Order: sequence, then C-alpha cells, then structure tokens
Amino acid sequence: MIRQPHTLSREALVASAIQEVVSELRMVDVVDYIAFIRMERFGNISDIVDSAAELYFMPGTLRLGHGGEAHVAWSSPPRIVLDLELRSQGATVYFSLTMTDEHAGIEVNYVSFDAPDSDPLVNTRRLEDSLEYARIRKTVTANPENRVA
Repeated sequence: MIRQPHTLSREALVASAIQEVVSELRMVDVVDYIAFIRMERFGNISDIVDSAAELYFMPGTLRLGHGGEAHVAWSSPPRIVLDLELRSQGATVYFSLTMTDEHAGIEVNYVSFDAPDSDPLVNTRRLEDSLEYARIRKTVTANPENRVA
C-alpha cells in the first residue's frame, strides 16, 4: 500500500483516541488471544474489543473488523494483530492494532469519509472532530463544601 503524507497524522489521532482501550485489551492474557485466533473464535475477540471500547466510546464506535493474526515463535515474544474498525460520525477508519509484550502500535489501512473534502488536511480535522465526538468523557462534579464522599 502506498502511504500518503497525511497517514502519519491520522495514525497519531487514532492511536491517541484508542490508547485507553488498548490498555484494556492488553489486560487479556496473550494465550487467550492466541487460542481464539488459532481456533477462529473471532466472536470471542469481538466481545473483548466491545467490552474494552464501551468504557471509552459510544456504542458501536470501535469493533473488530475481519479478524486477527497470532505470530508465535520460539525465538521472539508473541505478537497479536487485530483488524479493527473505528466508526465515528462522518468517518470510518480501518486499521490494524499490533500488540507485543512491550509495545502496541497501529497502522491505518484506509479512511472512508461520508463527505470527503478535496483537501486532506480538512479531512484530517474532520476525523479529529469525529473521534472526539465519539468519546465518552468522565465528568467530575464539584463538591462545594470540599467534603470527601
């Protein structure tokens, strides 16, 4: 795939948006991912992704795409690759999440805009806005008397 100049900025946006979800996904034992992928139990992985995403995104925003891969060898740590879709208002991002023992990273494969602009920078700003709109933010209520609840 030919990487476009604006791909890096979009990958950074998506990586930042799903950072907390990835932390949740990494709480699952790597052996479970390996077993589910090898046995083609992608419904189980889909449930894991849904459960992790529901804490941070509106329902249906982040989901498992077409599956995943488990790279396991005696000479290196396991590497899990999940195909994910991030559907927010006006844009859908198709990307791969790679998780290893120490790192996680994403690679954006394709971004589809409902109403694309001819300027890639405008599209990137729209993507940023749509990701922010899809997020669930925790609100802190002020305690006027500074009491501990």
